[in-house]
Amino acid sequence: VLPVLVLACDRSTVRRCLDKLLRYRPSAQRFPVIVSQDCGHAETARVIASYGDAVAHIRQPDLSDIPVPAEHRKFQGYYKIARHYRWALGQVFRTFRYRAAIVVEDDLEVAPDFFEYFQAAFPLLLADRSLWCVSAWNDNGKEQMVDAAQAELLYRTDFFPGLGWLLLAELWDELEPKWPPAFWDDWMRQPEQRRGRSCVRPEVSRTMTFGRKGVSHGQFFDQYLKFIKLNDRFVPFTRLDLSYLKKEEYERSFLPKVYAAPEVRVEELQGNRRRELGAVRLQYSGRDSFKAFAKALGLMDDLKSGVPRAGYRGIVSFVYRGRRVYLAPPADWPGYDPSWS
Repeated sequence: VLPVLVLACDRSTVRRCLDKLLRYRPSAQRFPVIVSQDCGHAETARVIASYGDAVAHIRQPDLSDIPVPAEHRKFQGYYKIARHYRWALGQVFRTFRYRAAIVVEDDLEVAPDFFEYFQAAFPLLLADRSLWCVSAWNDNGKEQMVDAAQAELLYRTDFFPGLGWLLLAELWDELEPKWPPAFWDDWMRQPEQRRGRSCVRPEVSRTMTFGRKGVSHGQFFDQYLKFIKLNDRFVPFTRLDLSYLKKEEYERSFLPKVYAAPEVRVEELQGNRRRELGAVRLQYSGRDSFKAFAKALGLMDDLKSGVPRAGYRGIVSFVYRGRRVYLAPPADWPGYDPSWS
């Protein structure tokens, strides 16, 4: 049983999220939907209540303001979100005693094979201790940057993507005692929490966000998030062999493929030259060259604790002008440098 925990606050548009979850879920028994509401917003509560027994509605009891440092007054919302996450995950794992959960927020719309994807990846998470989450999200998943014909393609990533993700109860046992007061997702991306572990992520996202309004005031929405391609083709993941994502196998196949790809210059990519090469590699040497190449090619260029979005061992895989490109560090990569952030 994989419950879906939906974190809601004051968006009555949670209906769009819940409608798709209920439309696509193959079984109410295997995928119970639990909506945890913060903020006490009456209209949102009415929308959630209108689903009756189809969803469980739980309410975060502590709606008080949180004392924050003066310089963080404008970030009060991020403190409330972290408090809500802590409470809601505590309910799922301590009160309901589930052994795993899929976490979504109220502004996400899911793909037709969202449940199929998580059901297939769940055994992988149990079997491979070098993984700590499965995410539905590709940070660089804009339509022109993914290969929609390869919707079954999955990757390992060292970047915690969030935005529709599966975790085990054991991970919550580890994180709960040190859960941060705010900015929980960036905290997850710190080496002390990640501890060298990776997540699984798709080539084509299985969630998209429609929530421009929120605590981040649409920070990335207009530039990136609204262009993320939502997968529309059902992939029967539970019938596919996903063992290639286990760490040893992945490094045996993915790394040689990347470093065997011919190296090109960014000008050659932008000029659409050397098309005959097929998949190619663009090599960066440091933080500044990574950021310059990412900007030039339309990738997200920010780094968290030195890790690029969607990157694995520093490698970011994407499509540019219809060809596969690996933006990669040298083959003797020394590891992430948190000072790059």
